[in-house]
Amino acid sequence: MEPGDPGNRTVSKAETQLRKGVLEFCVLALLRDGARYGVELLRELEETGALATSQGTVYPLLSRLRREQLVVTTWQESASGPPRRYYELTGAGRAALAEFTATWPVFRDAVDRLVVPKPDPRTSGETER
Repeated sequence: MEPGDPGNRTVSKAETQLRKGVLEFCVLALLRDGARYGVELLRELEETGALATSQGTVYPLLSRLRREQLVVTTWQESASGPPRRYYELTGAGRAALAEFTATWPVFRDAVDRLVVPKPDPRTSGETER
């Protein structure tokens, strides 16, 4: 399997929508500690399982992040092939990631409160008082 090729795994509509909503910020998070090239990002996303995606998704995303000035790129020589384009966070990229990082726990917890079923006291072994 090629890096970033999610394989033949069937992805639900819900998973696709969730991935679309967070992928940008996950890529920014992967760049938090330094510059990376595209295939590196694809591999990291693939290792998470749920965020595995294709080159056809990640490279247009990286281009958009560059146009929005959230990342900058540099070309670096590679010992194992042609030069590689490395992506690095800008100040605006760090600010966008910080905003998402602050918002995510509140958002996640709100969704959990709605979608995770509450235990039924009649079946949870609790006795009435």
